[in-house]
Amino acid sequence: MDDATREQIQKMIEEHPVVLFMKGTKNFPQCGFSATVVEVLRRSEADFFDVNVLEDPAIRQGIKDFAEWPTIPQLYVKGEFVGGCDIVREMYESGELAPMLEAAGRS
Repeated sequence: MDDATREQIQKMIEEHPVVLFMKGTKNFPQCGFSATVVEVLRRSEADFFDVNVLEDPAIRQGIKDFAEWPTIPQLYVKGEFVGGCDIVREMYESGELAPMLEAAGRS
């Protein structure tokens, strides 16, 4: 990943308390895993910034390199990588996700 892509990703994560790198948008997810995380965040009443990795191949690969995580979607809360679909869903079901989102400033 080049420095410009790394800086672009870092800036998005720093500027938004909750960021979801996903396939599609929060209004039109384009894969089931992304749709699942969007639904979890909606049920959690989280205000989040979505990044459609399908629009930019550099971001699509760059976010995988950035987090050293091979799959998309990827959720970041307060600058920290939380995980992908399975982890986010498990954290939601166990109640671990809600306090994290509240600390980030739920809407």
